[in-house]
Amino acid sequence: MMYNFNEIEAKWQKYWAENKTFQADNHSTKPKYYVLDMFPYPSGAGLHVGHPLGYIASDIYARYKRHKGFNVLHPQGYDSFGLPAEQYAIQTGQHPAVTTESNIKTYRRQLDQMGFSFDWSREVRTSSPDYYKWTQWIFIQLFNSWYDNSSNKAQSIETLETLFSTQGNATVDAVCDEGIEAFKAEEWNAFSSERQQQILLQYRLTYLAETEVNWCPELGTVLANDEIVNGVSERGGYPVIRKKMTQWSMRISAYAERLLQGLNTIDWTDALKESQRNWIGKSVGASVVFNLKEHASTIEVFTTRPDTIYGVSFMTLAPEHELVNQITTPAQKSAVDAYVLATAKRSERDRMADVKTISGVFTGAYAEHPLTKKPVPVWVGDYVLAGYGTGAVMSVPCGDQRDYDFAKHFNIEIPNIFEGVDISEEAYTDKAKAIIANSDFLNGLEYKDASKKAIETLEAKQHGLGKTNYRLRDAVFSRQRYWGEPFPVYYVNGLPQMIAAEHLPISLPEVEKYLPTEEGEPPLGRADVWAWDTTLNSVVANSQIDHQTIFPLELNTMPGWAGSSWYFNRYMDAHNSNEFASSKALNYWKEVDLYIGGSEHATGHLLYARFWQKFLFDLGVVPVDEFAKKLINQGMILGTSAFVGRVEGTNTFMSVDQITTESIQWIHADVSFVNASDELDIEAFKSWREEFKNAEFISDSEGLFKVKREVEKMSKSKYNVVNPDAICEQYGADSLRLYEMFLGPLEQYKPWNTSGITGVHNFLKKLWKLYISQEGLKITEMEPSKEDLKTLHKTIKKVTEDIENFSFNTSVSTFMIAVNELTAQGCVSKEILEPLLVLIAPYAPHIAEELWAQLGHSESITTAEFPEFDASHLVESTKAYPISFNGKMRFTIELSLDLSKEDIETAVMGDEKTLVQLDGRVPKKVIVVPGKIVNIVG
Repeated sequence: MMYNFNEIEAKWQKYWAENKTFQADNHSTKPKYYVLDMFPYPSGAGLHVGHPLGYIASDIYARYKRHKGFNVLHPQGYDSFGLPAEQYAIQTGQHPAVTTESNIKTYRRQLDQMGFSFDWSREVRTSSPDYYKWTQWIFIQLFNSWYDNSSNKAQSIETLETLFSTQGNATVDAVCDEGIEAFKAEEWNAFSSERQQQILLQYRLTYLAETEVNWCPELGTVLANDEIVNGVSERGGYPVIRKKMTQWSMRISAYAERLLQGLNTIDWTDALKESQRNWIGKSVGASVVFNLKEHASTIEVFTTRPDTIYGVSFMTLAPEHELVNQITTPAQKSAVDAYVLATAKRSERDRMADVKTISGVFTGAYAEHPLTKKPVPVWVGDYVLAGYGTGAVMSVPCGDQRDYDFAKHFNIEIPNIFEGVDISEEAYTDKAKAIIANSDFLNGLEYKDASKKAIETLEAKQHGLGKTNYRLRDAVFSRQRYWGEPFPVYYVNGLPQMIAAEHLPISLPEVEKYLPTEEGEPPLGRADVWAWDTTLNSVVANSQIDHQTIFPLELNTMPGWAGSSWYFNRYMDAHNSNEFASSKALNYWKEVDLYIGGSEHATGHLLYARFWQKFLFDLGVVPVDEFAKKLINQGMILGTSAFVGRVEGTNTFMSVDQITTESIQWIHADVSFVNASDELDIEAFKSWREEFKNAEFISDSEGLFKVKREVEKMSKSKYNVVNPDAICEQYGADSLRLYEMFLGPLEQYKPWNTSGITGVHNFLKKLWKLYISQEGLKITEMEPSKEDLKTLHKTIKKVTEDIENFSFNTSVSTFMIAVNELTAQGCVSKEILEPLLVLIAPYAPHIAEELWAQLGHSESITTAEFPEFDASHLVESTKAYPISFNGKMRFTIELSLDLSKEDIETAVMGDEKTLVQLDGRVPKKVIVVPGKIVNIVG
């Protein structure tokens, strides 16, 4: 019988689907284990071989846990809203739902052919109304909540209204907008309904506000910071500018401290947790207020070093700061306006990363130092960000590197405030900071004590107070796109109203085009049926809007991270039409036990998901406030790109070994045109693009044209993508699974090399031959030898340890060693080869299932218990003693480890090989070290 992997894999994939082998039960008596992958966005390009890496690892662990007796939930779905489908819709006019459905079919086929043990009965799609009904529901809960600092949790907005109506807002400790005016209970009760709603918007956990955003004109939408790379959109590479827009925002800042502290309770990678800590950016210091000269306004700054207050020699505002226009003098207006306009074209991420460029402009205005009352010039600089702190800094050139560089560049005074102290190029060092604290005012205190005293002094003069600040800013939650979750919001007199939960979902309407309107409204502005009838509680035609009972609906849609911030909970009860998920299901599964996904989501998806989980925990909807106990970031499988060298300014290409000029333009070639020897198929390359049709190719002396190879990220744009369909067809899914694990540790980056998969494929053929001969099954009931048992149990020990430690690459090596040893030993014992299959099954499930069936089992190998390690089989009972003569080893003798020194000497001296070596001589002495050596001294 041949190893027909294509037939075997198709057979068992069909079996698993028909028998619902991997469906998890919400009511099992087994212990539960929840294994989750970050669900994919179904792009039109389908999967390449880099995508399954994390899925294979999670599948191995899920299968292992089933063998260990756990009720395993291992679901899959699709993050199916997003820009690519919409961009394609704009270009072709095809509805994004059609494209998405087609892409999902491709993904599902590819995932199934790799043998993943997903519970497809729980599939979710974020673009399905049945799913986003509950995303809309969560949004409504956020709108109807505020954050109470005194209880350190979200509370119903009704409790806030009660507080306002009985005691006003003076004693309310809430996370809210800055600068809210104080009012008493009687004032609140006298306010109009509209005024009350406006005030409540300043407290709600999701709210409307004018916000500085990253606006991409080409895409017609706002982008998050993590969607921008080098100042352009990650999707499409289009320019991004800073712009003020009225947007929905999420008050994630309310959860900053809890998000920070929660990192101490979860088993996530240190690198990922550090990324989140840096993003949250907790700082303890003081808020300092500077009066403006000739202006009624003040400038508030936040500083972590209030002890440096005497070192302030200028102030810097972010270009977007609201005071810039107000305080700029007429003489400086044109320069300031030009600078602000130029800065708007740079993303915040670029500005944060750029530590070398020094740019700024003087406003012409002056502030007043809160303690010395000296004038302090006010500048504008793009190294200050509007969204961090107050958007203004007190600049201390003798205490901060960047302030020093800025002052030096613009020739701003760098005061030496202590006579006889040299403050020069090294003024920004910690030593200089300590010098600043060594003033009469701060009485020689250490900087922490000095900071405390400075805060007390500023508070006494009503120019500051101690404060904890976070870099984390509220998350913009609006996109000016079509293909996203509609907001369950309509507007009455410009104020947002929530649609009642019983009328959800509010589904996307049909539109003629997917572009913004000519008036600049989002694509939903093109919908003819997009108004809310408060009498019928349904969506009706826009023509019926009367602002009495029928009102306009929100035109923005939610961002991509909305649906991905809670999907792991929906899997627990995926088809519940009445609840977010039943409390019974939520309390059974609780949280994800193992989450595998990319580190690129550290400060996007993973931070937002933790925020929503904590909010839902506050509401009592979910039982835990961290959604994933353990998280592993898989590395990346890299592609080996092919580059052809073209002489610049010509259409002449040169083989890499013929290049003699530096004027070479390197062009990506599709890797399918290049063989294992790096030789280019010139005719295929010429037919690839019209521009290459008549190109000249200079080959080497043997007529071969060679390319340059480099390892890069596997990407369609780099033409280095390897399709898993072709690999599965040629080598089988089991080979692909084993090879991806064999490439190296899960967390590391590693290059793909298709030629390397043959070794793994040959191993599977050897495994097959261990069980099956040309005549059929070889396995017997024969008692296993000691060597057979030793091989099996050292394999059990190593594979169990590897899986528990997620060291899947070394398991593959262990399997290869075991099969080689058992083949050499001629093992045909069922007692050995049956448990060996269970060990291999998580890695190569198809061949394991087939051989398991050949052994006579009627149930899937998934139901088999994982073999238990028995250490007794690794305990050596004999020793191959090296026998030396005058210190030179001549041969070995196998002896029992139970023998005494005398018995060992007797056995060695009586051995025929010893007699030959002695040749009748009588040794002077025999040195015996039990368990080690025997040395005969002649």
